Amino acid sequence: MPIKLRIATFNLENLDDKPGDKPTLDERIAVMRPQLQRLNADILCLQEVNGQEAVGQPRRILALQKLIEGTPYANFASVSTMTEDNKQVYDERNLVILSRFEILGHQQYKHKFAPPPLYRMVTATPADKEAKEVTWERPFLHATIKLPDSQILNVINVHLKSKLPSPIPGQKLNNYTWKTPSGWAEGFFLSSIKRVGQALETRIFIDQLFDADENALVAVCGDFNAEIDEVPVEAIRGDVENTGNGKLSKRVMVACERSIPEPARFSLLHQGKGRMLDHVLISRRLLAYYRGAEIHNELLHDESLAFATDVLYPESDHAPVLAQFELPDGRATAKAVALT
Repeated sequence: MPIKLRIATFNLENLDDKPGDKPTLDERIAVMRPQLQRLNADILCLQEVNGQEAVGQPRRILALQKLIEGTPYANFASVSTMTEDNKQVYDERNLVILSRFEILGHQQYKHKFAPPPLYRMVTATPADKEAKEVTWERPFLHATIKLPDSQILNVINVHLKSKLPSPIPGQKLNNYTWKTPSGWAEGFFLSSIKRVGQALETRIFIDQLFDADENALVAVCGDFNAEIDEVPVEAIRGDVENTGNGKLSKRVMVACERSIPEPARFSLLHQGKGRMLDHVLISRRLLAYYRGAEIHNELLHDESLAFATDVLYPESDHAPVLAQFELPDGRATAKAVALT
């Protein structure tokens, strides 16, 4: 029997349970739990999972645990990003991987393969006298998952830097107002450096997986904050058209959404326009078993419009993205060969 596999990614948009939050966690669960149940995922990559604190205990992802109560996900294996001391999850924007199958190991990476670049701000007040390190806020999370036929699937969960401009000292009147277009432009530039830097680090790690096994099963899932033809996604894809090297064809990562008709190909709405920012990218070997993708965007709302606050829309402003696969059962094949 073939192994059916459903891999999904979903940015939960600051899932939290702080006192006084509007909408409340219960209000969010009422609309978001059915979304998770509809996915019926075997492997689920989540972004923006905030941590909650309890007296005398390390910070944990309690809001997520409450969200998945009463669903199959409650019994899944689970790994998440952790603080550098490995004692608790981050306060905000954790990455989480839930798996129906055994997780053999996991690790998170930040500036492991790509050191922070140096940059000297040109519009800052006071002016920078020397270049400083530009670090990105979030690591990526890698898990090795054992499939039922003992094949190993590498799942990478990413959340790249948003396009919101990074702070420039002395260039803002308040949180929402910039003093000059130049200051805004440099902040936007810095965010681009961080986003592409994260993509570069992810791509270097993917190449290491292919160095070890050119036929590796790899899926990179998450919120890329970039569309398929923008630099961060292109960097991770590694298309032959960009490298000019046909010998690297097995290392290309393929965007599953390409099999979805273009009018329905969006995971976020911004000022009335659909944007595809959430992706499932798969290795060529995994592509052989790919059977289709879905974007659950039927009820997606546009938070960029006037009065479109979270109070009115307790669900996420991102749509879940699902990829489906049908893998041959390696154990059955091996048994058949042994009997011949």
